[in-house]
Amino acid sequence: MQSLVNSCRTLDTLTELDLDGLPRRSRGLAQVMLQSLRVVYVTPAETREAGYLELDHFGSSIRGFSSHYDLIGVAQRWLRDLLWDYLAHQLRTPGSPRTRSSYDDTRRACLELSAFLEVSAEGGGRDPALLQADHVHRFLADQRHRARNQLPSLVVRLKSGEPSTVTATTSHFILSHARKIMRWGLESGEADRSGLNREFVIAFPPMGIGPHRTRSPFTDEVARALAAEENLQRFADEHDAGDRGLRDIWETIIVTGRRASEVLNLKLDCVGRYNKLPMLWHDQTKVGNYDQAIRIPEYTHQRIRDRQRKTLVRFEGRFGRPATAAERARMALFPAPKHNPGFERSVSYGWYGAAFHDWVSKLDLGSCVTHQARHTLATKLLTNGAGLHHIKRFLGQVSNRMAEHYAKVAVSEIEDVLQHVWVAGPGAARPGEMLSTGTAPLDRRQAEALALDLTRRSTPAEGGLCTFQPVVDGGACPWNLNCHSCDKFVMSGADLLYWRRKREQWMSIAERAPDDATADYLHQVFEPTARAIDGLEKALAGLGLLEDALALDLRRPQDYFHRMWSTAFRATDLADAAASDQNAYGDEDTADDEKGYA
Repeated sequence: MQSLVNSCRTLDTLTELDLDGLPRRSRGLAQVMLQSLRVVYVTPAETREAGYLELDHFGSSIRGFSSHYDLIGVAQRWLRDLLWDYLAHQLRTPGSPRTRSSYDDTRRACLELSAFLEVSAEGGGRDPALLQADHVHRFLADQRHRARNQLPSLVVRLKSGEPSTVTATTSHFILSHARKIMRWGLESGEADRSGLNREFVIAFPPMGIGPHRTRSPFTDEVARALAAEENLQRFADEHDAGDRGLRDIWETIIVTGRRASEVLNLKLDCVGRYNKLPMLWHDQTKVGNYDQAIRIPEYTHQRIRDRQRKTLVRFEGRFGRPATAAERARMALFPAPKHNPGFERSVSYGWYGAAFHDWVSKLDLGSCVTHQARHTLATKLLTNGAGLHHIKRFLGQVSNRMAEHYAKVAVSEIEDVLQHVWVAGPGAARPGEMLSTGTAPLDRRQAEALALDLTRRSTPAEGGLCTFQPVVDGGACPWNLNCHSCDKFVMSGADLLYWRRKREQWMSIAERAPDDATADYLHQVFEPTARAIDGLEKALAGLGLLEDALALDLRRPQDYFHRMWSTAFRATDLADAAASDQNAYGDEDTADDEKGYA
């Protein structure tokens, strides 16, 4: 501080200070002061003119950002102003992105477009009225050419100073965000105010979902190696000399299936016992779920408790006193060793990721990443009878499509599970109710109570039988043959394979849906029918007829005299029977956790 004061004696304002001539610590103090002064003495309009954003003007705090956000690399004034207005709109909107990736991707898209227009458009692209759709088409072709041939980026540089290589993923993000900002400019009127040619704006095509790589689960051999006691001890001894908790982080990820960032950012007081069960409290910041709790095994609970004691001892050793209750509430479970006076900042993912990579490399296990542990847990849950809705809830997904990505396992393994995932029944009293159990059959007494004698009271219908007597007697159906939504519709064992094929068809359609909203809608539509299918399987198993039902592929004339055909169940009763197991558990979350850790 004294060095900074001495350097300022001959200055009129702090803004005249030459930061390069200051010692490192004094320079840091001056930078913090200048940042605060800019917010006070510079208006948002002036920052727009100068080509940067001050996040403090918008009351926003984005992880990984200082207040100053530079946009000066965008050469065309109209494009830079459009970028400034778009980011300012994002920052002023409730629910705006909380991480820097969205802002950085938009800025990079504008930087790439600016660099391309600088060399390929008339006048460097500075006159927006001269830009045509052809410029957009050439920009798209250039990006795709660079991605296909692994050519360097026009503007982005690595820390080493070398140009960043354009990939299919980065190219997709650049083109998607370029279209997004142009469409926003068109809808808000900013494009018209800047004089931008409308043909140029609408020429950016929709990019779709884009390339997406899903990690496969760990093989059995790799999973055993990464959980072996000897290897875990090597991980701690060789890569965590300061005992910052590398092994504890990895073991918690294995057991809970949390994202790495969710474990790294755990607070000190993140575990506790509730109704004698150990629970872990964490924030799922990626999907906006905060203060979430999941059940954890006793072993993991004890390791986290030990880590809490080590962190508190380290705090007391640095400050010479125990942490107060208020300090404990803000303290990280895995605090960073430097520039962290209150132990509130967690260790970085870069530090953890580098250590994990070196450890795996020495074990000679091939290419492995931490996120594969999450996929592995999802497949184990599937194998043990959990449904995709269980996995979605337990792993903290926002859509069924995301849960499906984690369920990419062998087809033979999926077939045994998917038949119990989306279970529903047409005309059910409570359609759409989730199940929390597998295929536990009804006992014989319950199954016989549901069975109906159909020898004289039914007529065949698509996928089942109709018991509405006016229709059975030959009259017209008053519901226009809408059998699958009718409570008079019943299903027999001879219909089981028909409905299984229907369910497979529905799942295939939902998985190929163009977006998550459509997939979720299709799942909701199909749910009512699938629950009755699950109830039919339970009832047939209770009567000992499930294997016979699976052996029937088509109805033949002689099948009408078989007990399999003549024993049928009302669809509403089947749906109720399938849902009854959920009520037996009471709390669905508890059932999910118990199943996950069985």
